[in-house]
Amino acid sequence: MGQQPSHKIIRIIIAGGGTGGHIFPAIAVANAIQALQPEAVILFVGAKGKMEMEKVPQAGYAIKGLTIAGLNRSNWFKNWSLPFKLLKSYFEVKSIFKSFQPNAVFGVGGYSSFPVLKYAQSKGIATFIHESNAFAGKANQWLGADATCIFTGTSGMEKFFPAHKTILTGNPVRKNIIHHQFTNASALLQFGLLPNKKTILIMGGSLGAASINKVIQYHLPHFLELGVQLIWQTGKTNAAQYLKASESYKNVYVSSFIDNMSAAYAATDIVISRSGAMAVAEICIAGKAAIFVPYPHAAEDHQTFNAMQLVHTGAAEIIKDQDADSTLFPCLQTLIQDEAKVNQMKHRITSFVKLNADEVIAQTILKNIQEINHSH
Repeated sequence: MGQQPSHKIIRIIIAGGGTGGHIFPAIAVANAIQALQPEAVILFVGAKGKMEMEKVPQAGYAIKGLTIAGLNRSNWFKNWSLPFKLLKSYFEVKSIFKSFQPNAVFGVGGYSSFPVLKYAQSKGIATFIHESNAFAGKANQWLGADATCIFTGTSGMEKFFPAHKTILTGNPVRKNIIHHQFTNASALLQFGLLPNKKTILIMGGSLGAASINKVIQYHLPHFLELGVQLIWQTGKTNAAQYLKASESYKNVYVSSFIDNMSAAYAATDIVISRSGAMAVAEICIAGKAAIFVPYPHAAEDHQTFNAMQLVHTGAAEIIKDQDADSTLFPCLQTLIQDEAKVNQMKHRITSFVKLNADEVIAQTILKNIQEINHSH
């Protein structure tokens, strides 16, 4: 007889990355799996040279990198090496599977997830997908038909995936954003700002959003006149320029990347942000009034879809990237002066919160693995 099959060691590959919006939810799910099943072995697979190669080991997990690149949509000539990279990544994936022997694979999107899940499906290994956006990515749509289960961040995703396999879970959010010890005043202290003053958080993702940053830089004197404080995450691009521009302003905290996001949210009244799925999920949980400026070059314009889910119910404002110059500051100024509207938006945005997405996803994956183990 030997061991009962249900006690087989659980081995899970988590694939994907490219941006914080894919990596942080993946880590949240990995943590939830370990909490439920401490002996489960988890291996991440990402793309060489991308952010996950640094962030995943920091979170305490092993990661293997693939030689792979995404499709260059703006310069087709740069895609000449893509077939070779895909072929090479296929052999890399094959060798990872051979040595690791996973029972299941969980994909969070990003181009490194596609070859891993495709290979798993060709071998009959259970595959799980998380689609964080309100408009499903191409890779996830292609994988959906053969997936064991698809978890979605927003409702109404049956138009992209088989309905009977689709579970609405919301988007997994870093635990420190849900559970933090900051009061508004203690959070403001973290950024060297004053209590009891309206504070605006500006963030454009890890690389920064030029359209948003330009408007903020131009209006620095006006924020001072309005008696408003800023926590400004500029992103990497042109960070030095923005730092210099805001040097003389005591009401502005500026940094290219904010590590302590839970403090940043606790300190602020209004957020200006791109509308990547994770930024949206975090702002909902933080319960803030938000002005979204969707990134115009996102695949399938999914950032606009993400924002519109909230805009339709009066939970947020939206400004097109090309209109930021003319309309972002007036929109913000209106909110700064309309306390009642800000409170209404804060109230409405919390109805989009789903707190335990990571646990629901972890439980579903583990339950499926156990059922498969029992039937073999």
